[in-house]
Amino acid sequence: MPEDRLFSGERPLPREKVKTFPTTPGVYLMKDARGRVIYVGKAVNLRSRAGSYFTKQAAIDRRTADLIPEIHDIDFLHADSEVDALLLESRLIKDIQPRFNSDLKDDKTFPYLQITTREPFPRIEFTRRPKSRGVKLFGPFTSARKLRGAIAVLQKIFRFRNCSLDIDPNEEKWRWFRPCLLASLGQCTAPCNLRISKEDYRRDVRRLIMFLEGKKERLLKVMNREMLEASKELKFEKAARLRDQIKALMTLQERGDLASHAQPEAFYVDPKKGLLGLKKVFGLSTLPRRIEGVDIAHLQGGETVASLVQFIDGVPFKQGYKRFKIRTVDGVDDFASMREVVSRRFRRLDQEGENFPDILLIDGGKGQLGAAMEALKSIEVKLPLVISLAKREEEIFLPGESEPKVLSRHSYALRLLQSVRDESHRFAQQYHHLLRRKSTFGEE
Repeated sequence: MPEDRLFSGERPLPREKVKTFPTTPGVYLMKDARGRVIYVGKAVNLRSRAGSYFTKQAAIDRRTADLIPEIHDIDFLHADSEVDALLLESRLIKDIQPRFNSDLKDDKTFPYLQITTREPFPRIEFTRRPKSRGVKLFGPFTSARKLRGAIAVLQKIFRFRNCSLDIDPNEEKWRWFRPCLLASLGQCTAPCNLRISKEDYRRDVRRLIMFLEGKKERLLKVMNREMLEASKELKFEKAARLRDQIKALMTLQERGDLASHAQPEAFYVDPKKGLLGLKKVFGLSTLPRRIEGVDIAHLQGGETVASLVQFIDGVPFKQGYKRFKIRTVDGVDDFASMREVVSRRFRRLDQEGENFPDILLIDGGKGQLGAAMEALKSIEVKLPLVISLAKREEEIFLPGESEPKVLSRHSYALRLLQSVRDESHRFAQQYHHLLRRKSTFGEE
């Protein structure tokens, strides 16, 4: 009998048994006196996580106090990575429906991974409100951040889309559509620009589904066979892509904590309505797809830092976030700091031939906006639209206009801009606190 299933002979106490668990990823199964599974949990380190239930603190913690007395045995199942453990936990909870996981059985406020099935190019989505038709669901999951992180990791391998575009491959207009940054980063095959056929895209989604269903070994065999066939047929680009996907799947355990890959929680504004509102408010010829937001923060009145966040199709794109230490400014000077950050950012994009954002949003008033425009002029870069958003009255300033634009507090356009501004502020403050902690504790 495999050692990761049951121990033979006299059954040791659960608190002693967990000491023999490996320090690798997996799921643990807690059982009652009758041998029924009453709780399933995932772990990056099985020994450490399962062992945490047998401490004095766990016995009195309101979240675990009722569970602890019921545990008469505990087993584990090994997983190759944290992603595998997350998916295995979800499948077991759905199949076994353990008593202490009961909150996850029917409560649709918990997160799901949803794949649309009736579209030419299926979307892979994080949702708390799963549809009942036209989708394939995986979940519920116990952690929203872990699920978001898993989606981000898997997107780098299977290169699926998670945007809300309604793509019809029979419409010629999609051949001229500008893909988002995910295509440039190799994380999406850009069906929005018809760079991949419907058949090839759906094949990639089928591979993803195989992985999500726990059929990784079978999937790897299929992909290895396809890679060899492509090589024999001299389709070297296809063979290389399959080789890289196989390697990525086999090294999932090296990708770090899933939470570090997670996209931020969705904001309360409807992205489509927000973008349509911005197009109308600013008289744009096309729907803005990429918005970048910049904010400045100060470390205890001394060291100054800045953040840059990206929103694509109205939602945060964490891989595009950047942090800056201000190098050329002494003391507190927000305007000079803004000039430095904007210059550094857009000089680099210009030199590398990268696309500019549709909207650059500056956190601040007329002065911060003026500093950003000075920086762009100095490097001879012209952006489609640069605006600033002042916190107190939520006024929007535009270059060359003396009076601010004031939108309704209920405007979808304003709420989307507030989301970008607030996210850039949050990200700047996070960097601020990280540097302060390093300064306080002498961390390098």
